[in-house]
Amino acid sequence: MPNQVYVLDSSGIIGGFFSKKLPNFTTSQVIMEIKDLKSKIFLQSALEDGHITITEPTKEDLNHVEEVITGSGDILRLSDVDKQVIALALTLQKDDMSPTVVTDDYSIQNVLKIMKIPFKSVLTRGIEDVVGWIKFCKGCKKIYSPDYSLTECEICGSPISRKRKKK
Repeated sequence: MPNQVYVLDSSGIIGGFFSKKLPNFTTSQVIMEIKDLKSKIFLQSALEDGHITITEPTKEDLNHVEEVITGSGDILRLSDVDKQVIALALTLQKDDMSPTVVTDDYSIQNVLKIMKIPFKSVLTRGIEDVVGWIKFCKGCKKIYSPDYSLTECEICGSPISRKRKKK
């Protein structure tokens, strides 16, 4: 059985989560997101005591995450830091670890569910169903790919919007 570990998103750290029994990992970009004093003190103490290890995902795993989120439509909602957290879980899996991502971010949870990577919420209930996202024209209803970058329809000029699509 692989070694169980936690991968911490900033919401996990802000929520005061880390395991004293299992290893905890996060990325340097997550560390940079922590702004409030209470969370910074909590994080600094956990780092000094060796409860949280900072490590980075591989480029290969980041590319894989990009492919998955482009297909699911979550590319519209995830930051570079979010992508790194998901990719770090993949990197740790390849190192024979069994990661659980600690996050309250529903978009991250959605992608983790698609990729069959366990997650744990801290301050929220978490998601139950996988959701996809589509872009569409509010005027003529043309459907666009999730990575369509313009804000107006190429056919009628109406605004482009996005909506959830249950998978």
